[in-house]
Amino acid sequence: MSPTQLLSTSISSTSSAFLASPIAFKARNQNVSMASKKPSICTCVAVPQEQKNVYTTQVSRNANIAKLQAGYLFPEVARRRNAHMLKYPDAKVISLGIGDTTEPIPEVITSAMSKRAEALSTLEGYSGYGNEQGEKPLRTAIASTFYGDLGIEEDDIFVSDGAKCDISRLQMVFGGNVTMAVQDPSYPAYVDSSVIMGQTGQFQKDFEKYGKIEYMRCTPENGFFPDLSKVTRTDIIFFCSPNNPTGSAATREQLTRLVQFAKDNGSIIVFDSAYAMYMSDDNPRSIFEIPGAKEVAMETSSFSKYAGFTGVRLGWTVVPKQLLYSDGFPVGKDFNRVICTSFNGASNICQAGGLACLSPEGLKAMSEVIGFYKENTNIIMDTFNSLGFSVYGGKNAPYVWVHFPGQSSWDVFSEILEKTHVVTTPGSGFGPAGEGFVRVSAFGHRENVLEACRRFKQLYK
Repeated sequence: MSPTQLLSTSISSTSSAFLASPIAFKARNQNVSMASKKPSICTCVAVPQEQKNVYTTQVSRNANIAKLQAGYLFPEVARRRNAHMLKYPDAKVISLGIGDTTEPIPEVITSAMSKRAEALSTLEGYSGYGNEQGEKPLRTAIASTFYGDLGIEEDDIFVSDGAKCDISRLQMVFGGNVTMAVQDPSYPAYVDSSVIMGQTGQFQKDFEKYGKIEYMRCTPENGFFPDLSKVTRTDIIFFCSPNNPTGSAATREQLTRLVQFAKDNGSIIVFDSAYAMYMSDDNPRSIFEIPGAKEVAMETSSFSKYAGFTGVRLGWTVVPKQLLYSDGFPVGKDFNRVICTSFNGASNICQAGGLACLSPEGLKAMSEVIGFYKENTNIIMDTFNSLGFSVYGGKNAPYVWVHFPGQSSWDVFSEILEKTHVVTTPGSGFGPAGEGFVRVSAFGHRENVLEACRRFKQLYK
């Protein structure tokens, strides 16, 4: 018996014996006389227990982090989902909120990772630290597969552990003295990383936005593309197409205007193409399809939503040699310096998987997985359209953007969760222009998507 068990048993036995044993008390009747006293007022004063002194360092908290509002959006959604599951332990909760993939990684990809992992147990196959920028075969494959005729070379590509991680590394490159513009609504990592870097003012509660950030409003009225004539010049422009969360994709003409806008203002575009393979329309999948973009843009992307690598973690960022600071110094050299300082390179096992993704068999397998999620998207869109909602996105992205005019996004989120046990994402979490919208993700098992849509119909019929 372990010491813990022994102690527990001893305490339990002793306590039980004490509580169970009859104890005889012999009562005695006594007449007790007490001298009478005049009534008086007794004042009771609560004396707090002495508080234990807590040791603190002399280091001040980062004032920029202190600006952040509540928690990051997706952990907050997860927190509310978990609380709901505690409240309704027997409910079948379906998550169409956080954009996490659900279908298995194709075997052609996992077998390559398995083979690379097994090789590490041999003298011939072992490798330690690799190049921080990524293995040459994978960089070459990315360049030829996604940028074959666009003038992007292998050494313009930096392999990483995902686009989200690279966004923060790029912010380290830019520093705290630059000005920033984002689509509104947009992926919250752009804004939050800007806040942490000290690029912003305080959060303005009345406007639900941070000072010193240019929010480029993207709504159904402007086709989810900002009116650039009303956008103030900034150093950096974050732009995602197909967009998360709206699902909209910028046309060639719109991106041509964006590139020209950046050139006219001497700005740098950070183009997020993480959903490019979901594109159905004949829209650019890369910013580098636009003439002149290499002089004003960099691009970040990921295998997460193509191959189900949300947990495996593998992505890349493209920084063309033509992209220069105002003094003529190459931006790519600074990014390389940050990479070498803060990152030891993506896992060699993951990179083997990435290389398999870009083989003919891997590309075919990824296309089939993407096709599955696009079918889910169609099911969700058809459901909300049939219920009379204004629905956007879906065609070029795995997200459906549903309008609930006049309602709070968080209220709609809570009502759907409470009444259908389905998790969505409130639009206001992506920016003030997302208020009144809810994002529904197509990442889910087919039976769950069908069941969620049945519940939506029951709630809104």
